[in-house]
Amino acid sequence: MSKKIAVQLYSVREYAKKDFISVLKKIADIGYTAVEPAGFWNIRPSEFKKIVTDLGMEVCSSHSPWARNPNMLGEVMDLADDLDIKTIICGYGRDDFKDLDSIKVAAENTCAMLEVLKRNGYSLMQHNHYWEFERIDGKLKYDIYRELCPDVKLQLDCYWSTNKGTENAVEMLKKYADDVVSIHMKDGVCKQIASVDGMKNGILDCKIDLLPLGSGDLPIPELVANIPDRVGHIIVELDYCNVEMLEALKRSYEYMTSNGLATGNK
Repeated sequence: MSKKIAVQLYSVREYAKKDFISVLKKIADIGYTAVEPAGFWNIRPSEFKKIVTDLGMEVCSSHSPWARNPNMLGEVMDLADDLDIKTIICGYGRDDFKDLDSIKVAAENTCAMLEVLKRNGYSLMQHNHYWEFERIDGKLKYDIYRELCPDVKLQLDCYWSTNKGTENAVEMLKKYADDVVSIHMKDGVCKQIASVDGMKNGILDCKIDLLPLGSGDLPIPELVANIPDRVGHIIVELDYCNVEMLEALKRSYEYMTSNGLATGNK
């Protein structure tokens, strides 16, 4: 069954600063079926939800709210209700996966949040970057983390799961398929570059070339063929791009829909 195509709005953050509603209209005009917000740019979440619905799209999931602390989940759950979503997302920085002790702390935090959210009728999924797919003594850091918090579901970013080209994205998807409930898709040059050193000012600091979907090294058709049935959307996210962002999102949409890899509204 073909998946619907969505976009992570972090991709258009620079445009959203100036005119968020206009950006949402342009995304709808391209044909995207859904959005995943990452901030609301002075629009109330309930109003944002209405705007998106009126544009013929849906909110498939959200990086706002973002679960960080088991003692601060009240507002997170209220915001999720405003967006009419029941799955909340967490994620961790590079320092949270720098060594075994750090991974244990991240896993303990995840377990504590899982307990609170489950009690209130929500599920939790974890969004990865590349550092979860580094290795300690030959073992994936992600495996260590997940052994300590096996009940967390996964929003798998297929591109970052390659850890800059050192891992096979299709093998990673198959490995974690039982727990994958959401997919992020980006494309680019899958190769290891030593200059990558994590996050600066909330933005990945790296010199890896990210490109519109279908323009890079990621085996997207093979990945799509292995996405679990429970996943409803393929969410396009470009943290940055060598092509102007709205044009990159348009090309990504056209690649995915024209090749039968996802369905859109046009």
